Amino acid sequence: MAEEYDLIILGGGTGGYVAAIRASQLGLKTAIVEKSKLGGTCLHKGCIPSKALLRSAEVFKMAKNSEEFGVNTGDITLNFTKVQERKQEIIHTLYSGVKGLMKKGKIDVYEGIGRILGPSIFSPMPGTVSVEMNDGTDNQMLIPKNVIIATGSRPRPLPGLTFDGDVILSSDDALELESVPSSILIVGGGVIGIEWASMLVDFGAKVTVLEYGGRIVPTEDEEVSREMERLLKKRGVDIVTKARVLAETMEKRDGSVTIQAETAEGVKTYAAEKMLVSVGRQANVEGIGLENTEIEVEKGHILVNEFYQTKESHIYAVGDVIGGLQLAHVASHEGLTAVHHIAGGEADPIDYTTVPKCIYSSPEAASVGLTEQEAKEQGYKVKIGKFSFRAIGKALVYGESDGFVKIVADKQTDDLLGVHMIGPHVTDMISEAGLARVLDAAAWEVGHTIHPHPTLSEAVGEAALAVDGKAIHS
Repeated sequence: MAEEYDLIILGGGTGGYVAAIRASQLGLKTAIVEKSKLGGTCLHKGCIPSKALLRSAEVFKMAKNSEEFGVNTGDITLNFTKVQERKQEIIHTLYSGVKGLMKKGKIDVYEGIGRILGPSIFSPMPGTVSVEMNDGTDNQMLIPKNVIIATGSRPRPLPGLTFDGDVILSSDDALELESVPSSILIVGGGVIGIEWASMLVDFGAKVTVLEYGGRIVPTEDEEVSREMERLLKKRGVDIVTKARVLAETMEKRDGSVTIQAETAEGVKTYAAEKMLVSVGRQANVEGIGLENTEIEVEKGHILVNEFYQTKESHIYAVGDVIGGLQLAHVASHEGLTAVHHIAGGEADPIDYTTVPKCIYSSPEAASVGLTEQEAKEQGYKVKIGKFSFRAIGKALVYGESDGFVKIVADKQTDDLLGVHMIGPHVTDMISEAGLARVLDAAAWEVGHTIHPHPTLSEAVGEAALAVDGKAIHS
């Protein structure tokens, strides 16, 4: 017998389960269809497990350098099995929490693959969802008034470099490593590639990054990108930019891999025990029944309006599947916006220039708003405030004084256009800048905010004052 719902959500990742909770709070009868586990990529194959590993790498590095703090610890060894066990414990704890939230919200969860059907005996409009249940029972037919597609994305391979889970790895595969490889080639110097480079070099691997573009983390402000490259190289990461990998030259033999790349110095050969291909992600748009609807897909992503409606107005899509900023917190807020629109309440479109972006490497990097180059390209006359962590007492106390805070402001209005940080704990500090962007704050307002001493956040206040040449400690 078919079940009727106000809302069916395809995908139980951060975009899907957050939307489901809000829908339940608003009184909508809601269900999630999830083919694997609630929490999606972020909880099981992305944000959480990678950050758990990064934390272990950070502690390992800190322990090895503890004598700098006057702490003698003797021989330091890495128990990578325990590292992986700790990661799994964190995932399990959070997974149990998400399942508990579904019960609390009386949200039905169907474990299986959901496909959208076209007009049928169940509904004159496309949108009925057929669920192929994982337990092998008969397909469940769900009849919703509205649908949200939140099926996420998966690692994108390079032609000729097919993931094998052994030598040629995706980021999913890398999370399941049983030991730290002695050496690794990372193809792609974006956010994911750089986080893995930072983690693995701290674990003791010899790391080489091959980046096709002219600089790593190219979506960040150029000064942040250059500082990240400098500090990673200082820690032993070999970074090669303007490197076009020649996939056809790849060879696997005797537990290693070799490949050639065209570089500024000519064609060079690189070898390592493993290769991680990290060149972006592709949306999961296949096998969910889009062909039974009028929904449009362009360049692999579902097209939506500002409220995340597809061409079928009762079917919405959020998160990685629509492209844009492929971040967990973005997917969550897109899901909230879609649900409020479905419920007929206030649904303000998201201003993506207020969204914080974070890189959890060592050093960390974080940003919100426009880079200096983007601001100039959009016609702004800008003024810049920049302040180094070297002049911040708390950074010296931590033993992490590399990096800076950079503020891009409108020269005419003094409005904040962008804030960019690289250094210790900046992924926690960026929220102040995000709030400033939401409130349309001026640089002087941030500068006049009293920041407690000694804290790392003083760098934000000083950078804001530096916009007008009024920084105190420089």
